[in-house]
Amino acid sequence: MKKYLSCLFVFALAFNSFVIAQDSEEEATEISTVEALLMLVKEGKTKEQDENSKREAKFMAEKSKQAEILAAEKRELARQERIADQLEAEYKKNEEILRVKEEAYQKELGSLVELFGHLQSSAGEAAVQFSGSLTGPQYGMERVSFLNNLTSKMSETTELPTIREIEGLWYELQREMVASGQVVSFDTTVVDVDGDSSTCNVTRVGLFNAVCDGKYLEYISSTGQYAFLPRQPASRFTKTAKRVGSADVGEQVRFGVDPTGPTGGSLLANLIQTPSLAERAAQGREVGYAIIFVGLIGIGIAFWKLYSLYVLGRSVRAQAGSKTLDVRNPLGRVLKVGEDNFRKDIDTLELKLAEAIMAERPSIERGIGAVRIISVVAPLAGLLGTVTGMIVTFQMITLYGTGDPKLMAGGISQALVTTVLGLLVAIPTTLLHSFTASSAKGIISVLEEQSTGILAERAEGNR
Repeated sequence: MKKYLSCLFVFALAFNSFVIAQDSEEEATEISTVEALLMLVKEGKTKEQDENSKREAKFMAEKSKQAEILAAEKRELARQERIADQLEAEYKKNEEILRVKEEAYQKELGSLVELFGHLQSSAGEAAVQFSGSLTGPQYGMERVSFLNNLTSKMSETTELPTIREIEGLWYELQREMVASGQVVSFDTTVVDVDGDSSTCNVTRVGLFNAVCDGKYLEYISSTGQYAFLPRQPASRFTKTAKRVGSADVGEQVRFGVDPTGPTGGSLLANLIQTPSLAERAAQGREVGYAIIFVGLIGIGIAFWKLYSLYVLGRSVRAQAGSKTLDVRNPLGRVLKVGEDNFRKDIDTLELKLAEAIMAERPSIERGIGAVRIISVVAPLAGLLGTVTGMIVTFQMITLYGTGDPKLMAGGISQALVTTVLGLLVAIPTTLLHSFTASSAKGIISVLEEQSTGILAERAEGNR
């Protein structure tokens, strides 16, 4: 037991000495690290002090130079101020000289100031007018350039127009006035609808219209050329245009003139935008086409029936004035029945004749009922198109409002066009039905009249 206690005591002393030694080493390491940090701080402070000393020395060295530069700038400012004073004095002197010169200039001009003002305004207005005039391809665009240059020159007070330039303005105005009353023909380049150019003999009627090969032209100011209208007016106008192009000197020809030609030809532009008959019919859409189709059938049936009744009436009248029976016409067949049954009693004869007339009536009245039905259905179909067009119009109003009337134009056009088409079909078919019914009734009246004569003759024979 004592042996174990003695060993434990020795181990404890050894461990204590080891801990004390280790603590001593760590404390020594900490002391050496702090001293090194202090040395570094001292060295950095020394370097910063050296750099600050250098900066201060450099600033003090350049301070004298900054003073020299400031003095030089002040001297330059004083010199520039003296130059500015000299220039201002010279400007005032020149301004006074200019005022005196302008007064002398205005005094020398006198009443010419007003004259030159009128010349300038006339040249400017003429340039604008000539740039859109129909005489441009004939006289060229050089006159417009000349007038623009003259206007620019006269707007400056440093130079006056020459006598030649003033005469040139007078000449151009006079030539344009003379051209407004002329009908002349000349060869020039014309632009087709496809954009191709070709040479054509153009006939210009004053400043109103220009035609080529019976077609109206428009003047394109941007290119200085004529161009065919994208759409020509009605044939009654193009026919007169052809006569104008081929007319002899002094010959009078009727011609459609647009009096707004010098200002743009607005009447001709509106005229070519007017829808044609086919385009009007197309505005009626499906209902309109149906009305036209039914109307053509009804009118065709009516004319065919009128012609057949006319031929039938001639044969019936011829049979009425002849004593020879011809069974190829209704009256001949009725008379044949009367001749075959003339010896029978009067009641039987009357029934036979009535039966013969009734047998002829369907062939005589065939097709008249169809014309009558079409005359009644056509306005009803027009009313249907009217209602359909108004429905389309209200749909457009619901979707897009009433801000743009063009959106509603389609429905309104359909409503009006179908109404017109229905009336256009109903009116002639009603008249034609009346004519055909009257003709058929006249033929049947002849048959009845002849049958009544046969009965009267038979009745007299029984007495």
